[in-house]
Amino acid sequence: MFEALSLSTVATFCRSLSTMLHSGVNILKAFQVAGGKSHNAKLKRVSAEIIDELRKGSEVSVALEHQGQVFPELMIDLVRVADQTGSLPEVLKGLADHYDNLIRLRRTFLGAITFPVIQLLAAIFIVAGLIFLLGMIAASNGGEPFDVLGIGLTGTVGALTWLGGCFGTAIAGAIAYFMLVNGLKGRAFVHSALLRIPVIGACLRSFAMARFSWAFALTQQAGMSINPSLESSLKATGNGAFAGVTPMVTAMISAGEDLSFSLQETKLFPREYLELVRVGEASGTVPETLERLSPQLEDQARRALSALTATLAWVIWSLVASLIIFFIFRIALMYIGLLNSAIKDTM
Repeated sequence: MFEALSLSTVATFCRSLSTMLHSGVNILKAFQVAGGKSHNAKLKRVSAEIIDELRKGSEVSVALEHQGQVFPELMIDLVRVADQTGSLPEVLKGLADHYDNLIRLRRTFLGAITFPVIQLLAAIFIVAGLIFLLGMIAASNGGEPFDVLGIGLTGTVGALTWLGGCFGTAIAGAIAYFMLVNGLKGRAFVHSALLRIPVIGACLRSFAMARFSWAFALTQQAGMSINPSLESSLKATGNGAFAGVTPMVTAMISAGEDLSFSLQETKLFPREYLELVRVGEASGTVPETLERLSPQLEDQARRALSALTATLAWVIWSLVASLIIFFIFRIALMYIGLLNSAIKDTM
């Protein structure tokens, strides 16, 4: 089995297939051209296997599913619905737009946070260099090295300990996070906690609602029944807190409750959103309502992301500034101590 394709490759693949199928190109030819013109060798091999399965009479979703983890689960779910409703070109176009949007948001975030992270890394290495140099100077003069941090780190060993502590803590935190979010329960717990944090919570919630609205509108318009549609849409949020309430929401819908009330009971959707869903239910236009709402939510998510990156940049800058101020005072106190010692020696 092949490894998962990148989002950019999947987006380009979906858009190429959608364009050709809209133009009336045979599905086998569409997969052959879309996979053949790709510079990704893995996609070419996968496309060839999909074509072989389609020639044997398999549905597109089955052929995609047999490739293992190559394609996103949401794509397979929606293509399965498209197989049943004959809306494959429309579904593939919606998927391409969705993945392109995710890529843009990721690039925006990384572009905004890169410089502050570089500043933080520079500060960490400057501190290590300072610890090392002060230790070298003290060793050459035969004196005691100055402990610039006040925690007993001096010389080469102190510099390596400082770097190991900083990067070790970051790596341990990342490992702990990925271990926690590996299962649905852990992911739901972590993401629920993050939703309660100011700025971070608003950003995550906006993204989740935008993805839910897009996925629900697309699955409903593709003809998927309500419970599988909700399950796919809540999973498409990429947020464990939203995905974790799937059993509760589908159970309430099966019991005859309204969609707006079922979503309200999750405590995850704001009142304004629920009111729009309620109005859509009254007029029988929930998918259309959420489809119109999705671009607005995406704009809101981008603004929330800008606020988050600005906050993170400010926090990192504050940490760097605090380190600089701390060193200034530590070094100043060291020289004051030396001057006092020199004055006492001359008296």
